Amino acid sequence: MGERAAKAALFDALASVAAALGSGRRAEIVDVLAQGERSVEEVANEVGQSLASTSHHLRLLAKAGLARSRRDGHRVQYRLASERVAELWAAVREVAAQHVAEVSVLAEDYLGDRGAIEHLSASELQERLERGNVVVLDVRPEREYRAGHISGALSAPLERLASLASGLPERREVVAYCRGPYCVYADDAVRLLHTQGVRARRLDVGFPEWRRAGLPIEATT
Repeated sequence: MGERAAKAALFDALASVAAALGSGRRAEIVDVLAQGERSVEEVANEVGQSLASTSHHLRLLAKAGLARSRRDGHRVQYRLASERVAELWAAVREVAAQHVAEVSVLAEDYLGDRGAIEHLSASELQERLERGNVVVLDVRPEREYRAGHISGALSAPLERLASLASGLPERREVVAYCRGPYCVYADDAVRLLHTQGVRARRLDVGFPEWRRAGLPIEATT
């Protein structure tokens, strides 16, 4: 192989990583796997795709080196190959938000009007946690909470949140978080809490970003 052909082959191999993310469904799968390991069936349910289609996308991610799999009885479990994959996805997401005008319009269509939803940064939340004057709610599905969550956070999946709201301390601020900046769970949680008369904000990032920042986390599995 000549020098030119070798260089072309090298850059084709490097670009294969970007090509693996060149599908909205695969990008969505990476977003799900950033929360923790999932079976093919669980991923299919999360992204609203058939098992066959989801398996195909997962195999492509694995072939590109972005995901790893293991057999667990009759199920195949997938996880991201490393934390760097989650960092790559976060970088792609941030570049798209800054440079693709359509993203903000589509985000508003999906997330709804966020005008009444106040955001809190990770550093601000950490300060409040250290002072002990905040209640943190993890509104992701319970399995994701068990796999890892912000230290001190309470598990409050949306389907249980209404029943939990009445038991929240009245004089402490409530902060909800979920999977990331484009996760609708935290927005819906804040809206629901507002209807219950609870003062609440959402964390402006998700659990993966909090974890990558080296902030305190814990797991219950």
